Amino acid sequence: MPPINYGDTAWVLASSALVLLMTPGLALFYGGMGRSKSVLNMLMMNFATIAVVSVLWVAYGYSLAFTTDNFHGLIGGSDAYGLRGTFEALTGAEGDKIPVLAFSSFQLMFAIITPALISGAVADRIKFRSWLIFVAVWTTVVYFPVAHWVFFFDAGNGGWIADGLKAFDFAGGTAVHVNAGAAGLALALVLGKRVGWPKEKFKPHNLPMVLLGAGLLWFGWFGFNAGSALAANGLAAIAFVNTQVATGAALLGWIIVEWLRDGKPTTLGGASGAVAGLVAITPACATIEPLGAIALGLIAGAVCALAVGLKYRFGFDDALDVVGVHLVGGATGALLIGLLAAPFIPGTGGVAGLLYGGGFAQLGRQALAVVAVGVYSFVMAYLIAWVIKKTVGIRVSAEDEVEGLDTAEHAESAYDFAPTSGSGGAFALAGVGATKPGPDEVGPGPDKPKTEQVTEKVAG
Repeated sequence: MPPINYGDTAWVLASSALVLLMTPGLALFYGGMGRSKSVLNMLMMNFATIAVVSVLWVAYGYSLAFTTDNFHGLIGGSDAYGLRGTFEALTGAEGDKIPVLAFSSFQLMFAIITPALISGAVADRIKFRSWLIFVAVWTTVVYFPVAHWVFFFDAGNGGWIADGLKAFDFAGGTAVHVNAGAAGLALALVLGKRVGWPKEKFKPHNLPMVLLGAGLLWFGWFGFNAGSALAANGLAAIAFVNTQVATGAALLGWIIVEWLRDGKPTTLGGASGAVAGLVAITPACATIEPLGAIALGLIAGAVCALAVGLKYRFGFDDALDVVGVHLVGGATGALLIGLLAAPFIPGTGGVAGLLYGGGFAQLGRQALAVVAVGVYSFVMAYLIAWVIKKTVGIRVSAEDEVEGLDTAEHAESAYDFAPTSGSGGAFALAGVGATKPGPDEVGPGPDKPKTEQVTEKVAG
């Protein structure tokens, strides 16, 4: 048997760390898009998801997702509960081997970020306790089985989408993004609209934070996509390059739509376009050539820029556009494989998309995978959320929502605008939160300008 390939192992472990970084990056991206009075709650939902899913993964998650099953490709078995049996070696893409535990660690990070993505759809209004319950149950009954369907290939004994249907999803367009987007839509419908939506404008409170989060996501996504080759090889290089150019193209596609529609390109649009490109290239990064990746990115950026407005037309309050970016972006990328799959790219195994003379067969497979994952996730998420709503309750009170979830759920505040001295401190000098002037600051007489009191209200 081939020995452990230490270079491949190092790459997979490094990629695991990159993918883990994406969840704090997502927290910053979502946190900046939300309101100042609930930003800590958003960060906490994402960090707590890391904790919950990590424990479940060791207990039974890896086993359900990545061991051979006897249920017609629907779910794995119990052979690796507690990660038993993972101290062996896994044959890599080129016959070399990496430790199974390294592969398990890599896939754990996918399991973490998928439910974390859902948090953006329900910002400002879900009870933290109920969020934890939802994450634990949804990850168990939805993500673990779907990961088995999409990712587990075992020559006749694998998942029904990967092994039976043979739909391509190299790094998680369906298993991660369509899955999370459909669940976000269901959860948003059960929770209902935020107080004041859509009449009140819920603007991002910190755009630099949004851009920082998008940058961390972009950086970590190279581990997400290129790391899925499970080797430091040519396939990883293709995925790496395609990830970069598709993301750049999607950013351009999004801001072009803004430019034409609104007259101005925005920083929020640039950050959202980049994320839309990352989402769309995820399933396709090892099946298309770089020119195809540019086309995919431009299409995805434009489509997602238009799709985020659907919530106003159909009346569902998807707070941070999880549906418009992740559901629509993931579906777009998965479907475009059916058009753009290049038979000379190693990830296709010689299968050609429609534009390369392959006909409609692969497009049909991709469409079936998208519909199956989306419908299953939506139905299960709706049922889980409905049961939580009818038992322990799922939504905070209107008073707590207006006050802000940072105070109501965590007894904390992200920003302190209280004066630091008798004169109002640094914030007063900046014109924020100024207190009423004292007698030594403003006195009688024509040479003393009158100072007006400044409100302490901030965005959100």
